[in-house]
Order: sequence, then structure tokens, then C-alpha cells
Amino acid sequence: MLFLELKKYKILHKCFNFFKRKELIHNRALFKKYGLNKKYYSSISSNDFETIKSPKNTYDVTNSKNEMPKKELFNSFPEDVKNELLKWSDDGYVILKKFFSDDEVDLLNDEVELLLAKKKANIRYGNKIMFAIHNSLKLYQAGTNEKISTILNFLMDKKVSLFQSINFLTGSQQRTHSDSIHMTTFPYGNLIAVWIALEDINSNSGPLHYYPGSHKLPYIMNKDYENLGSKFKLGDKKYNDYEDKIDDVIQKNKLKKKVFLAKKGDILIWHANLLHGGEKSLHPNNSRKSMVLHYYTNDAICFHEITQRPAYKKVLVKPKNIKTL
Repeated sequence: MLFLELKKYKILHKCFNFFKRKELIHNRALFKKYGLNKKYYSSISSNDFETIKSPKNTYDVTNSKNEMPKKELFNSFPEDVKNELLKWSDDGYVILKKFFSDDEVDLLNDEVELLLAKKKANIRYGNKIMFAIHNSLKLYQAGTNEKISTILNFLMDKKVSLFQSINFLTGSQQRTHSDSIHMTTFPYGNLIAVWIALEDINSNSGPLHYYPGSHKLPYIMNKDYENLGSKFKLGDKKYNDYEDKIDDVIQKNKLKKKVFLAKKGDILIWHANLLHGGEKSLHPNNSRKSMVLHYYTNDAICFHEITQRPAYKKVLVKPKNIKTL
């Protein structure tokens, strides 16, 4: 209990961050770019940007239906992909069927099992395998291959870099949220995520749910559920207070939920602010194998709003630098 209480004090985070210079020093140039007077090891939150205008991404200020066809690259995509991409501005997500073949998915599943067997990956936070891309060339390459990178760069109209992976063997069963509370960026909206179905998903196994169009709502940050804290200490609100706030947003805006009953190899790409979560699993023994990949754009300041920590960026640009099994 004492440790948890001490973690609320920003000075401890600053001391820890000081020794993470390699992972944080890139922020110096970004802080200068956006006019933020901060040390690379300082705590950071949305409140630091209250007086700084947040530039919006291309398809947050224009409509993808009108603007994407003007791009030469758009015409190189298959028709089914083009039809999905056009919906990006309105819906905040894209579904691409059979993006990965059965053989590719089997390889990914085998790799996760091998990582667990060799204790190169651990299940944390209940049922999450975090950052497996740091220990597997195959998983890393799945998230950085040219096919997926081209689509993500196109949707963001700028280059993105893979930041994080989460593998699930069962459903997350997580209440509805926006990724922007966990992996926050300035300017806002400079995160994009990919969810990969590693098996057929049915309604009993806790499928992914999402709210079309919710990405256009205001971002919910610490101040919006009274979790701003003070100069020296983090806010005292619990995470379920944030989830309650999101439930309130859903009700007030009368948002309509969709459930993704994906087939093996399907992917769902979503906007940084799309509200989503996991349905309850109706049978505890049901599997729901999936992999989530999160990407930051290269020109954004990245941090974690709740803990007010700057994001540690490990440079993952050369697969040969990643350990193979």
C-alpha cells in the first residue's frame, strides 16, 4: 500500500525518467517544436498543452470520401480496401477482411506459444501479453510489413512507427475506453491501432466492440473526470471513474455499439479516439486469440495521460536488432 501511495508523487517518476534518457531524449526537439518548456524527464499531461493549439490530422479536418481519391496512392489499393478507407473520417475505423492468411496467423499463434513456453513473454494485468514484439522478429515483422505500413501511413497522411503490442489468449472484457487516455499524443489523434483476429471470434468469446463516429467527440482527459492532481502529486481518481465518465458520454450522445465478429485473419484499424472495449466472455474456457498493435506518428509528443509519464520510445526500425528465438 505504501508503494502505491508513493507512486502518486511526480518526483519519483522524474527520478526514474532521468535514467531513461535514451528512450526520452527525442522529446527535446518535439518540446521545442510545439513550444513546451519541459525537461525530457518531467511529468507531462494534457494540461501542459492548454494554451497550445493542437493541429489536426488531414482526415480529421477533411472527409476521406472526398480527399482520398485525389491521392495517387489510393488507386493502387484493391477495391475492397478502397471502399473501407473512404469511411475513415465518418466512422473512425476500417475493417479489412482476411488481411492475414491462415498460414500467417498460424505462424503468429505458434510464435506466441513459443514465447510463453520459453518464458520470453509473461501474461500481465490478468490476460495481457505485453510488448511481445520486443522479443520476436516474426511478431515485429507482422506489424511493420510494407502492406500494413502503407495503409497506416496513408490513413494518417504521415509516417507512423510501431510502439506497442498486446497479445490476448482470451477476451479483454475491458470496459469501453479511448486509447488516448493510455497512449496520449500532442497533437491529439496521432496514435493509430490495429486489432488482428488470430482465430474466428464468436459472440460467446468476448468479441471486440466499438462505437462508430465516436472518434469525433472531444477527447476525455484527466481534467474531464477531475483527475488532474497537483504540481507534486497525481490525481486520486480510480480508473473505473474514467470508465464511468465514458459510459456517461455514450449515454449523452446516444452512441450505437457494434460488435466485431471477426474471422481469422481479419483486422480492424481504429482512430486514436474511437471508443471501444471487449464484450463479456459467456464461457470462461473460451479463447479469443488476438493481437493489438499501437503506432505513434513520428512528429508527436507521446505520453500516458493518467500517470503523466512520457512514453518510452524504443527504436524498433531494424528487425536485425531484435532478438530471435
